[in-house]
Amino acid sequence: MNVETIVGVQGHLPGYARPGDAGADLRCTTDVALEPGQRMLVGTGVSVALPTGTVGLITPRSGLAARLGLGIVNAPGIIDSGYRGEILVCLINHDTTRQITLAAGDRVAQLVVLPCITAQFSAVDSLDETERGSGGYGSTGVGNNTPTFD
Repeated sequence: MNVETIVGVQGHLPGYARPGDAGADLRCTTDVALEPGQRMLVGTGVSVALPTGTVGLITPRSGLAARLGLGIVNAPGIIDSGYRGEILVCLINHDTTRQITLAAGDRVAQLVVLPCITAQFSAVDSLDETERGSGGYGSTGVGNNTPTFD
């Protein structure tokens, strides 16, 4: 699939590190310093024209998450096929003690392009019965382990 892409910074065209990779790396356009717990909206310099019937998912890079605690606030972020603006990534420093510093051009996220089905929703009075029913959080564990948030 060809995805037409505008690249604001030379060398920042999304790309796959290895053949068969699902996520194409996205780079930040500026230097970034994130204090513990801080979040920041970071530009990638990339705009894409995703084909109708697809969606782009912005996901964290696993190595940065494991080594530094770098995450994405709304992971996965969603890029709709009709969006034509710059892809921005809302990064967060999950480390509790150390600052995370990134240099312009560092790979900070991945773009995964997938087929997307648009649902049609219709209001009804009841839903069919299933084994799970309305069991939610903790319903498949021992007893009713619905979490509480203090």
